[in-house]
Amino acid sequence: MTLDGGLRSGRLELRGVGRSFDAGHGGRLVALDHLDLVIEPGEIVALIGPNGSGKSTALRIAAGLLSPGRGQVLVDGEPLGGPDPRVGLVFQEPRLLPWRTVARNVGYPLELAGRPRADRERRVDELLGLVGLRAFAGVVPSRLSGGERQRAALARGLALSPEILLLDEPFSALDALTRERFNAELLKLWTRARTTILLVTHAIQEAVFVADRVVVLSHRPGHVVADIPITLPRPRRIEMLDEPASGALTAAVRTALGPMAA
Repeated sequence: MTLDGGLRSGRLELRGVGRSFDAGHGGRLVALDHLDLVIEPGEIVALIGPNGSGKSTALRIAAGLLSPGRGQVLVDGEPLGGPDPRVGLVFQEPRLLPWRTVARNVGYPLELAGRPRADRERRVDELLGLVGLRAFAGVVPSRLSGGERQRAALARGLALSPEILLLDEPFSALDALTRERFNAELLKLWTRARTTILLVTHAIQEAVFVADRVVVLSHRPGHVVADIPITLPRPRRIEMLDEPASGALTAAVRTALGPMAA
């Protein structure tokens, strides 16, 4: 996808973003302070930091669900004024509607967008094939495993073909082996779609394996303290995590986190 002038779309910028919340008794809790982050089209960036560093707040601001108290969010150079179909968000919990089948959950954003039924069905079938859930199209979420529910949530997040996909620890509830497999599958999906991805995670190895860059946030109020390029070649294999290069990058992220990583 390109913009006028031939530039690829899907560029996300957080410029001087700050956000505080009412802490009661007249006080304010400052979650983010002067957060600057630029993600280029088709890039995968992992955002990591301690609990309370504002990672999820930053993601919700990037999704247009929260307004920044100061600064601004730009998508393809245009200010983001609220939820935008160019930006998809997948939460830590799948948040599937329990009374809807997998297919109807995945197609829900398309319904809200007023897409014709035939177009919805075609797109849903494509997405279910992409995440390996075609056989579960008519199944309700309670009959799925945790991993299958997360696949359905990921497919729903891709329904409107967003230029930018925001992932808020989407695999944190999965066991370690399943999580590794899902990270590899996420990269396969990215290879096909080349969507710009911002991934919030607490897992250093996950960040190193998936991302082009790992951005480390400080303790609250969150701001960038390190931006570490990940030089592992693509396509990536799980076995790379055992190689010296991965170990060195993991150590670099851990050092940037400092006492936060202990």
